Amino acid sequence: MSQLLEKINKEHLPRHIAIIMDGNGRWAKEQGQDRLYGHFHGVESVRNIVEGCAELKIEYLTLYAFSTENWDRPEYEVIGLMELLVSTIRKEVESLHKNNIRLHVIGDMNMLPEYARQELNEALDFTKDNTGLNLIMALSYSGRWELLNAVKNIAYEVKQGKLTVEEIDQDTLQRYLCTSGFPDPELMIRTSGEYRISNFLLYQLAYAELYFTNVRWPDFRKENLYEAILDFQNRERRFGKTSEQLISG
Repeated sequence: MSQLLEKINKEHLPRHIAIIMDGNGRWAKEQGQDRLYGHFHGVESVRNIVEGCAELKIEYLTLYAFSTENWDRPEYEVIGLMELLVSTIRKEVESLHKNNIRLHVIGDMNMLPEYARQELNEALDFTKDNTGLNLIMALSYSGRWELLNAVKNIAYEVKQGKLTVEEIDQDTLQRYLCTSGFPDPELMIRTSGEYRISNFLLYQLAYAELYFTNVRWPDFRKENLYEAILDFQNRERRFGKTSEQLISG
């Protein structure tokens, strides 16, 4: 067993980990290859980290797979990514099911090509009764898109007379987010040395611990995940209170 894994306190794990999988393109460039080569190798990291989270009995893992801004990338890369997404889901769905993992998708599914939507819907249906790790893929997703969508839907409910302005509170907003069925992430990991959250889960990350690593996503493995969890466990989560209040509470 890994020494890092032994150090992890199994009683104090984050329920929900969110990851910005960054650095596929740079990793490929460093290998003298094109960006799709990096995305292809990034799938191996996804497999490894999903397995690592399932072994630790983490309840929720959200992976930022494709942002709404990614549609602006060169056409060959977007098409390649969509094809990779479909072939990966086709290959992995049996394994997810066998390991009791339930797949979810958040984002603007209408933006995805029909063949990708169909493949995803089949996988969602196939794993819907599983009770282990909830694997949430953020696809064609951005935090601002999600918040705008929520505001529009709330406004529509008010217009229909189903909701009054006075009734709107934080719980109302939460209900209209893509993540309404999930707890907020407690730990957000970003790979490849960038220090920003890039329009990812803007509302939900309000109290998350942010962990940044220089490791490129295709090189990110369970050991790196354990390092992030240990770092999380060494931090004090105060939610606006003082250390003294936490101790006396």
